[in-house]
Order: sequence, then structure tokens, then C-alpha cells
Amino acid sequence: MTLTDLIAPAAIIPALKVNGKKQALQELAVRAAELTGQSERAILEILLQREKLGSTAVGNGIAIPHGKLPKLGRLFGLFARLERPIDFEALDSQPVDLIFLLLAPEAAGADHLKALARVARLLRDPDVAKKLRESSDTDALYAVLAMPQSSAA
Repeated sequence: MTLTDLIAPAAIIPALKVNGKKQALQELAVRAAELTGQSERAILEILLQREKLGSTAVGNGIAIPHGKLPKLGRLFGLFARLERPIDFEALDSQPVDLIFLLLAPEAAGADHLKALARVARLLRDPDVAKKLRESSDTDALYAVLAMPQSSAA
């Protein structure tokens, strides 16, 4: 599985303007609903429930909010580069500026976890994170996300 299986250029937001975590999740839910045909409210509720369990900020300015939706047909990814970093209650207390939203069908099981691990591995790579922060348009961001794992580093 490559990240291009999860994300399309239409699912990339190159400069998201938000003032906080909840607003970021709301904006991501709006875009995800447009692209998946799912309910914006259902997506937001699942993301907020997941955040109550603990922040999905994984450190180094990166967050991977995720959840499962009963009516979703396949794994779905959405990437946003924030215009300004926001507090996402990360364990390392670093503000977040890169967010990868991952939604999975209720029955995804191990595929959901594999996709989550793949996204986390890619974004934790300092070179990849640096390239994402330096890229300001959709095509450039997609190119970085679409790189094979070995050449991304």
C-alpha cells in the first residue's frame, strides 16, 4: 500500500487557516465529507471522540487524527499543511502544522492500522516533514506524499 492509495490531489489542503484544534478538525471534516459523500457531522464526531481518548498529535508538529465510519467504502486520507502552527495537545508540547486525516471503513481491521503506521512512518521522517513544510502548493505536497518510502528519505 502506498499513500497514493489513500490520498488524491483533491484531498490536499496546502495552506489551511485555523486558530485551534477543534476548528482544524471541523475544516478537515468539511473537506472529507465533500470528497467521501459521508456526513460532515458524523466525521467530526468520530474525530472528536478519538481526541477525547488522547491527542492524535504524534510529536514534531505532526497530527494524525483518525477514525472509523460505518458507511465508508474504503480507506480515505486527507492532508493539510497549516498556515500557522496550532496547539494540538501534543505529548512533546510542540504546535502542529502538518495534519494527515485518516478515515477507515468500520470493517477495515488491520488495514486501518497498517495505513496509520505507514502515514506515521512517512511523516516522522525528518526529511519528508521538511519537504512538506517547504512545499506550498498541492502538486508539490502530493509529490512528496506519493514518493516511494525509500526515496522519500
